[in-house]
Amino acid sequence: MERRRPIWVKDAIEKVMEWKRLGSVEWISINECDNRFLGEPLISDHDVPHFDRSPYDGFAIRSEDTLNATSENPVCFEVIDEIGAGQVSPLKVSQFQAIRIMTGAALPQGADCVIMLELVKEEQQENKKTIMIKRKVKTGENVSFKGEDVKKGDRLIPKGTIITPGVKALLATFGYSRVPVIKKPIIGVIATGSELLDVDEPLEHGKIRNSNGYMIESQIVRAGAEVRKYENRADEIKSLCTAIETALSECDYIITTGGVSVGDYDYLPEIYKRLGANVLFNKIAMRPGSVTTVANLNDKLLFGLSGNPSACYVGFELYVRPIIRFWLHSEKPYLTKAKATLRTDFPKPNPFNRFVRSRVTFDMDKLVVEPVGLDKSNVVSSIAWANCLMVIPGGTRGYKVGDAVDVLLFEDQTGSDEPWIEIHKSSKL
Repeated sequence: MERRRPIWVKDAIEKVMEWKRLGSVEWISINECDNRFLGEPLISDHDVPHFDRSPYDGFAIRSEDTLNATSENPVCFEVIDEIGAGQVSPLKVSQFQAIRIMTGAALPQGADCVIMLELVKEEQQENKKTIMIKRKVKTGENVSFKGEDVKKGDRLIPKGTIITPGVKALLATFGYSRVPVIKKPIIGVIATGSELLDVDEPLEHGKIRNSNGYMIESQIVRAGAEVRKYENRADEIKSLCTAIETALSECDYIITTGGVSVGDYDYLPEIYKRLGANVLFNKIAMRPGSVTTVANLNDKLLFGLSGNPSACYVGFELYVRPIIRFWLHSEKPYLTKAKATLRTDFPKPNPFNRFVRSRVTFDMDKLVVEPVGLDKSNVVSSIAWANCLMVIPGGTRGYKVGDAVDVLLFEDQTGSDEPWIEIHKSSKL
């Protein structure tokens, strides 16, 4: 039986990130770019808007003609034209003239403000239309000026940013019918264990359905990578070795689930030896996921995650997700860090750093957090409700309601430029 020496979480992350790589750029249709990552910074090539325009339905006029307008002394303007969005009036607004203007239309020549439709009284006088204005209108009032949103040359979105609906709108604004994105890394997934059943197989005594494989695939997609799924493998060393060799030839990174402990049927340590892989670490001072193992072969990383669902989930978020996000050119590849107030007691002493599946919410404009479900590595139900990891540093003897704790957010796309850094209560492991 192999004796393993644990390392700190921070050290484990650093060892993984020593093998980080940047993905290449490819161009795809704007119709297919949702949730991809920008391959080039988005820099504006024109002002937005690129002309002065009206943000409301109303009348374009000269502000100086309204200087003496009051409710007791309304001023009459002749309406000389009407324009809608996308139209430009050939006429110039002169003294006591107005042009009916729709939202988004270009401000006509001579006009320097817009009075909203509901603030005027329209009248028909013989063969001409007029409006009555009962108040002073300031220069520039109700005008969206050229470049007030974006100036030409502005750096809008950095490379490596996920393309959200808002980013996609900017891409369309600046004419990106084809979008530069980072080519997704291909992550091979091999679930191991003779006890595993396919999702559509009936339950058998002593066996479980393969939840880890589907969970990891979903985490990979959420991180921005592409999944290549391989057949679930029983605890048989020859077939496992063949599957991993095949995956290494087809994928950028490999994830296996299960088989990384030191039991009689945990073959991955032996497979790493047969393949000639360099094991970066095989034990971490953390709960859950202490047996998380990472090896390197021919510049490719092999992530050996625990077969326990919660440990598997945590291992991915801490060690695999950053390597994917760096590949995608993110400047902040780590989970977003925040501070939250504990809503319930957590009295458990913690000799090692503990990452607790938890749920964070807002309460009176502050983040509050509480654990969800059982805090055991083999539990799967708590993962469904968790939206963060609550981090309990090693060497602590529990926390109480109202204490401030660190949380790592799953869904927030902002990210952090550095991982959670533990405070070592003791230099010994």
